[in-house]
Amino acid sequence: MHQYPLHLKFTWSFAQQIFLTDDSDELLFCIRQKMFKLKEVIGVFSDKERSQLKYEIKADRIIDFSARYNFTDSAGRDIGAVKRRGLRSIWRARYDIFNGDEIVYTITEKNPWVKIADALFAEIPIVGLFTGFVFNPVYQVHRSTDEGHIVMLLEKKPSFFSRIFTIKMLDKLEEYDEEKVLLSMIMMLLLEKARG
Repeated sequence: MHQYPLHLKFTWSFAQQIFLTDDSDELLFCIRQKMFKLKEVIGVFSDKERSQLKYEIKADRIIDFSARYNFTDSAGRDIGAVKRRGLRSIWRARYDIFNGDEIVYTITEKNPWVKIADALFAEIPIVGLFTGFVFNPVYQVHRSTDEGHIVMLLEKKPSFFSRIFTIKMLDKLEEYDEEKVLLSMIMMLLLEKARG
């Protein structure tokens, strides 16, 4: 069990890097996403030097709106997957988290108008500089059997130049579910960023 809230930070060098830390600033995940890959394979490491592979995220097909992203641990064991819910998620981000073929959790965007306002105001000179400080999406994770039972919350923090998110746990999860949900949220953010 990690020490919540967790902090997720996107940085840029030659490739996009993501750092997930707990509330005591201990590194949990380090991810480096290579650009322009046709079939996504993302390594999730437990150290900044990326020498200790913890998980891999692999797309089940070449770039596709309905690709499923499968998670395996360092021994190659399947630990779950995440998939965007097709056309139903064009307006409001919606992702299903799988345990095998069973949907166990769902990620939904709390207010899709935030994304639309952000996209519109970002195009206005000078005003566009402030959108990252004003419009901040919130994503909710709930059990697939009970949409009202939110187990985690992912919220973008106001910032001008970087993308920083806070993850709060609202209900205790088993460790194997917790890791699956965290990997799903990271993959969801990468996909939503790619969508604009």
